[in-house]
Amino acid sequence: MARFLIVVLPLTGHLNAALALGQALVEGGHDIAWCGPESDLRPLVGPRAEIYPTGKRYYRQHDGTGAEAARGLWTGYLIPLNRFILEPVDAAVAEYRPDVVVVDQYAVAGALAAHRHGVRWASLCTGAMELTPPSWELPGHQDWVAEQLARVWAMAGLPVDESVDLRFSPYLVLALTSQALTGAAPLPPQCRLVGPVLGRRADDPAFAWQDWDPERRHVLVTVGTLSEHLAEEFYPRMTSALRPLMDRVQPVFAAPAAAVAELAGALVAPRVPMLKLLPRLDAVVCHGGMGTVTEALSFGVPLVITPIRHDQPALARQVAEAGAGLALSFDSAGAAELGAAVAAVLDEPSYRRAARGVAESFAAAGGAAAAVEHLAALARLA
Repeated sequence: MARFLIVVLPLTGHLNAALALGQALVEGGHDIAWCGPESDLRPLVGPRAEIYPTGKRYYRQHDGTGAEAARGLWTGYLIPLNRFILEPVDAAVAEYRPDVVVVDQYAVAGALAAHRHGVRWASLCTGAMELTPPSWELPGHQDWVAEQLARVWAMAGLPVDESVDLRFSPYLVLALTSQALTGAAPLPPQCRLVGPVLGRRADDPAFAWQDWDPERRHVLVTVGTLSEHLAEEFYPRMTSALRPLMDRVQPVFAAPAAAVAELAGALVAPRVPMLKLLPRLDAVVCHGGMGTVTEALSFGVPLVITPIRHDQPALARQVAEAGAGLALSFDSAGAAELGAAVAAVLDEPSYRRAARGVAESFAAAGGAAAAVEHLAALARLA
């Protein structure tokens, strides 16, 4: 059995995937340790898990879209975060001496530490912005990111190694999607499409199941965990869109109660137990985050996507091209258009058939079990 150090990014969608992968590694008999903020990790991995703490660098909300948002993510959060964790991650690799370091694609300090210590490492890609960058949305993105990565090398006091892209391990890249979505897009060398990696979630919130109406269909509305500050005008439009459907639809809003106008019978909660909810849902309306999209499609649930920024427009386009949902404008889609889209994915069987087809492709990709197999094979080379 092998030793794995998992370097996390402390954002919900990224943590969920890393935690599920860690669970699968342990169930496979491997030893693991975690590297990240203990305040985030300890409640999720339990009192006995080994954690190498990095401290916490908080995500700063920003309002941009397109290239401005992508660059703001790097300059406003990822570069400062990696500067902050560089030394503790390096110390963790030196002390734990793993066979393989598993690195969130954006926690590039982990990749750099593994490279410095001569340890094989695997990139965990929980998004699509770097994996399949939309050139029409983000012109020049790759060259610009390369400049930012050069700053990380300099922070570590190392010359840039042009043969190493810290986002994509030369040994193994685990991408949590499948060809049903990526299509023929070129992928990094050593990339393995394993589909979503799903597991137990220790922080699942309670839910008002007693108010669930089994006689109506159910639609989840969510903008994820990082974009609620942008949804002030979206929630009223979505409420108006769903009101004419209330005789046959019970909406579930993952949103602050104050953000959702009165809609008799709707269920509203700041957070929902996503993986327990999805098998009961008929459709999801969302922002197009990779976690929400792939989790919904894992259960064959069709989507209405109103993308906001980062990789979301590209993912929305992938889902629409796969026939598993519809893509609308987050800013300009009105209540009538949103309502018609929800009615379409509920009533036209082709959307659910296509979503189930994507679910089958995810299952064939192997999920957590396939990811563990690839990691174990890499560890055997150590």
